[in-house]
Amino acid sequence: MTSSLTAERVRRDLDVVAHAGLGLDDFFAESVASLSRAIPNDAVCIASLDPSSLILTGARKYGDLLGQDGRDPDWGLLEYGRVEESSFREMAARGVDAVGLSELTRGETRRSDRMSELMIPEFSYHDEARVLLRDGRGVWGGISLFRSGTGCLPFDRAEIDFLASVSQTLAVGVRAGLLSTVVAEPQILESQTSMTGPAVIIVDSNDQIVQMSAGSQERIDELVAGANSGAAINPIFGLIGAARLYGRGESTVPPRLRVRGASGMWLVINASPLSSADGRVGEVVITIEEARPPEIVPIVVEAFGLTARERDVTQLVLQGVATKDIAAALHVSAYTVQDHLKSIFDKAGVRSRRDLIARVYFDQYAPRINQPLAPSGSFLPI
Repeated sequence: MTSSLTAERVRRDLDVVAHAGLGLDDFFAESVASLSRAIPNDAVCIASLDPSSLILTGARKYGDLLGQDGRDPDWGLLEYGRVEESSFREMAARGVDAVGLSELTRGETRRSDRMSELMIPEFSYHDEARVLLRDGRGVWGGISLFRSGTGCLPFDRAEIDFLASVSQTLAVGVRAGLLSTVVAEPQILESQTSMTGPAVIIVDSNDQIVQMSAGSQERIDELVAGANSGAAINPIFGLIGAARLYGRGESTVPPRLRVRGASGMWLVINASPLSSADGRVGEVVITIEEARPPEIVPIVVEAFGLTARERDVTQLVLQGVATKDIAAALHVSAYTVQDHLKSIFDKAGVRSRRDLIARVYFDQYAPRINQPLAPSGSFLPI
């Protein structure tokens, strides 16, 4: 760990960057540069997560990992297909914001399947420090820092404590980055307008895609998270691992995530383990489809950083309830509702109810409000 003066400067820098309204790519790059001044490392990987399922929605890599994408599917399968104390999901469940693998395993980092099967043999990374990006309302991402070589200096307690201390600040930056990607006009791709249902992908027990429905590749291509995020299909392998874990009864969290695609459209991806009459196991079906409003409203509202009562008010605003009726429903005065609305507008960066509704829906649905719906609830092609 560097000096306490450097650590404090980095802490202040992270706070400034987190509140600068940067997009995710810029925020992550600035954060890694700052963190690396306080905690020396050979490589960093930042994962954005769905707060509900804590499954990877995208990742960015820095240092020695930049451009190293060939083993990304294996990481997803290990991270979400095994139960491990240092996985992002287990850390969240235990209420732990940061860990160092060397400290956690008493110097035997090979006890981690992720390290023994992937990070050590493939990259020669012998220690890893992890921090969740948690703001009290949810976990928005996770960061892994690596040190290479058998004789590398392990991450120490002071470094782990520092990472834990900036967890909430980094979470604020991820929330802001998610919201900063709002576009004035939805960039609906031609291939998307022709789809009336989910894309379906079948993966066999050897992790190979064996069947795909029409339009599936277009949906997969939408999953590119950033310039240094690796293959678009990477989030799917986390879902595959999670589906198998769920199928074995080792997890109670359904394998599902919501992710904003490259065009700005929100997608929902589900995974389900399959079983066959001849006893084969390990096959998984993946579905990718456009998110419906009830599916994205919670994650967007959470990203605003609203209080519980502000979320209640927002929910009623989205239903078109008048101020006096909101007051009656929540047993408060109309003046209190107006105060809540002012705070909500400030946090969401809007000036009116109408702007708030558009902001929540990321302008994805408003332009097509009169477009007919399929029986599934998705929009029919125009």
